[in-house]
Amino acid sequence: MSDEEDDYMSDAFLSKMEDVKPGVSMVRRVKEALKKEAKQKETNIQNRQKTYKEQEKESREAALQTNISNQNNKGFALLQKMGYKSGQGLGKEGAGRVEPIPLNIKTDRGGVGMEEQKKRKAEEELHHYRQKVRARQQNEAKSLEDFRTRVRTEREERKIEADLRRSQRSCEQLDSQKGITVPREAWYWPKDNTENEEQEEEEDTEEDEEEEIIELTPFDKLPIITSYLRGVHFYCIWCGTTYNDEDDLCSNCPGDTAADHE
Repeated sequence: MSDEEDDYMSDAFLSKMEDVKPGVSMVRRVKEALKKEAKQKETNIQNRQKTYKEQEKESREAALQTNISNQNNKGFALLQKMGYKSGQGLGKEGAGRVEPIPLNIKTDRGGVGMEEQKKRKAEEELHHYRQKVRARQQNEAKSLEDFRTRVRTEREERKIEADLRRSQRSCEQLDSQKGITVPREAWYWPKDNTENEEQEEEEDTEEDEEEEIIELTPFDKLPIITSYLRGVHFYCIWCGTTYNDEDDLCSNCPGDTAADHE
């Protein structure tokens, strides 16, 4: 290294450098530039020549802010001769309009009733949309209610079928204890009995030849067979008890339906 070149690692070289904080000068320059730009915009706006529409708007607003006098307006002079005073409402009792009718300047190329038509069309579309939303909500509520009703009905049907099967087994057992070998009706006993099936088939064949058979549903069969069990055997399937007699049954059994035992 020559003597003429400064040693950048020495204190002498570092002392010659200015102590500048990073970013400070940059922020100051940016702020000054923004201020200069804003000032230039204000100057441009002030020096800019106003357009014809802007001049027309300013003239109109200035004219509307100026009260009418009787010196340059014949209509106002006639009103004053009829007793009208400035600031008083129109009409015989002064209860009418005080301020002039405001001006609505059209800036588009639409017809006079175009805005009303657009407004009416928007209201109709909103009304139709609300109707669709209401109808969809009603359909969803109805679907949910139908689903709940269907589930409830299916659950009740399964319960009735279970009570019917239990009644048939109890009927077969109680009839056998009394020495009854043939059920009063073929469906009083469970269908797994082969003899009853054969007998039922024979009876069905004979009845088919005579007249059409009316098939009973489990909902129809259950009250019939429970009535038979209560009347003949004094037995209630929901209590699971065989009572001594009819008086004992009526006194201690809540009723002849499943709802009475809940």
